[in-house]
Amino acid sequence: MTLRYLLDTNIVSEPLRPVPNQAVLERLREHQTEIAIASVVWHELWYGCYRLPESNKRTLIDAYLKDVVARAIPILSYDPRAALWHAEERARLAGVGRLPPFADGQIAAIAATNGLCLVTFNWDDFAPFQGLRLEEWRQS
Repeated sequence: MTLRYLLDTNIVSEPLRPVPNQAVLERLREHQTEIAIASVVWHELWYGCYRLPESNKRTLIDAYLKDVVARAIPILSYDPRAALWHAEERARLAGVGRLPPFADGQIAAIAATNGLCLVTFNWDDFAPFQGLRLEEWRQS
């Protein structure tokens, strides 16, 4: 298994949408052995789940995270290499008056330092980072 893609939170959440984008579902199936998520994304997914009141929706999300995501998708950590990359990029961006959200910087750093393409719907959040490859999966 060779990892090629790091999925942002919105991509991992797509199968839970009332009407998920079929192109995204197809790409998830096609690349199921080549995808990973960042520990930051894992946090965001669980945080979103825990913020919901006890309900069928929360139970469904909990089961999806435990039975699908945790079992099938590797979770990559924010390690010292990622922290260094993030610090350098954050300083560079601050110097030009841009400061993306900290969590987005962590996700970008994990993708960049692992040589992975970041798949997201939020291009504007990640476009400022240098050396980061991005893909959009909503269109086939």
